[in-house]
Amino acid sequence: MKLIIGMFLLCAAGLHAPVAAAPAPNSDSWKPLLFLMGNWEAKAAGKTGATGSYSFAPDLKGHILVRTSHTTACKSAAGIDCEHTDMLYIYRDPPADAMRAIYFDNEGHVLHYDVTTPTQTSVVFLTDPAQPGPQFRLTYELKDGVMSGKFQAKPPGAADFVSYLEWSGGKK
Repeated sequence: MKLIIGMFLLCAAGLHAPVAAAPAPNSDSWKPLLFLMGNWEAKAAGKTGATGSYSFAPDLKGHILVRTSHTTACKSAAGIDCEHTDMLYIYRDPPADAMRAIYFDNEGHVLHYDVTTPTQTSVVFLTDPAQPGPQFRLTYELKDGVMSGKFQAKPPGAADFVSYLEWSGGKK
């Protein structure tokens, strides 16, 4: 505890204690996710008419990737706020160097994902099925310059995922 407080005080004073640094990211570390990089437009499928944008970019000297998203327009029942903003942080989890992600949104949701890349132009974010409550799956796939995405849920005991939101759009 004293070490943590001491490091906080050093950092607050603008000084940094010598700490063993994490290894620099491998240049190939994010290769499976390069297709995501950039700024994207999104138009939701279905009746909401929601439009928005999101971006994927490296941060913290390339040690993480950050996705930020924001709806710019949506139609909902009177009195319901459908504005949505969220952030997704993708990181490598040592020692196995597995890709993981953590999600936060303006509604207070927090999701922890395991990340896989089934193809060179797709990625799947999947929550742990052993955790209580529904399991969630977020997918992105790039095809012919159009990025498609799906956010799906599988209630406890259900056999299949059900789409909650689907969207697509090109690069800005």
